[in-house]
Amino acid sequence: MKITRKEVEHVARLARLALREEEVEQLTRQLSDILTYVEKLNELDTRDVEPTSHVLPVRNVLREDEVCGSIDRGKALVNAPDRTEEFFRVPKVIE
Repeated sequence: MKITRKEVEHVARLARLALREEEVEQLTRQLSDILTYVEKLNELDTRDVEPTSHVLPVRNVLREDEVCGSIDRGKALVNAPDRTEEFFRVPKVIE
């Protein structure tokens, strides 16, 4: 399948790309080569091949959630550079 210069210019316009003349020529050639290769791949018989998204099996490696107590407020604030009675104090960000 060949892609035309007009199609490359149309896609470039949709993507808001300003292409130079030599870039349009190069992309036309490259995209045509890619589509030709994909056409060749479509000739293969893949009826007995399972679809895959990864070459290796994917599994979740996260641990199970466990309910546990939270840290004591005093322990959390002990190393705070600036704090009030029970809160972290941070510099004002919005004026």
